[in-house]
Amino acid sequence: MNIRRLFSFVILLALLFAMPVHLFAKKEKDKITVVLDPGHGGKDFGACENGAKEKDINLAVAKRLQELIEKELSDVNVVMTRSDDRYLTLQERADVANNNKGDLFMSIHVNSIDKKTRGREYTRGSSVYVLGLHRDQDNMKVAMRENAVIELESDYKEKYSGFDPSKDESYIIFEMAQKRNLGESIRVASDAQNELVSTAGRSNRGVRQAGFWVLWATSMPAVLVELDFICNPESVKFMVSDKGVDKLANSLLNSIKKFVERRI
Repeated sequence: MNIRRLFSFVILLALLFAMPVHLFAKKEKDKITVVLDPGHGGKDFGACENGAKEKDINLAVAKRLQELIEKELSDVNVVMTRSDDRYLTLQERADVANNNKGDLFMSIHVNSIDKKTRGREYTRGSSVYVLGLHRDQDNMKVAMRENAVIELESDYKEKYSGFDPSKDESYIIFEMAQKRNLGESIRVASDAQNELVSTAGRSNRGVRQAGFWVLWATSMPAVLVELDFICNPESVKFMVSDKGVDKLANSLLNSIKKFVERRI
């Protein structure tokens, strides 16, 4: 009887050691996917002033943010809509986010105002937008400026179902948008805005709502960050400096850390 038990025990051990190791390994937790979208690019320069191009500032901050996330957040997978100076349509940016099943979409931009506005060179501060109704005319103007990139596409009215970024009536579609992700979007926007003020020293222009196509077209919590104003020479000096890029990227990193903490 003892010999039989010993024989059975030996057989059991042999079977256990013969089994693939992955059957005993702890399943790796699914990573959180953060999609970073450096606004503009290629033939679309964005706002240009004071010797700087918006597309370059957006990309520099996004790439630095990518480095920081990969260094400090092992549970996060970073997807970039662009990693170099290339042109992407707004829909292509949203497609990258949706196809990669993003958990968070963060579009990075630089602000500006009409050149006829008096004192525009003194206008400063960051703001973070979520999808929603235009609370005031300023928000509408920002959305129109950022959405105007679709006019670079010859058939944009067909591609975007008749949407015209210059007409108020086109924005009625955003009033009917589902609010499924709005709560988390607002939390991320609030965290990002607070960090841009406390970490990067930007003036606080608050969290706002407006009709950005790229936010509407993504199926996840999504925010659009306006880092500061390119029409302000002092703000530009900060945004193009290594120190400024690092502080702006760290601000957004801190907001993403808080998002990750809420998800795990």
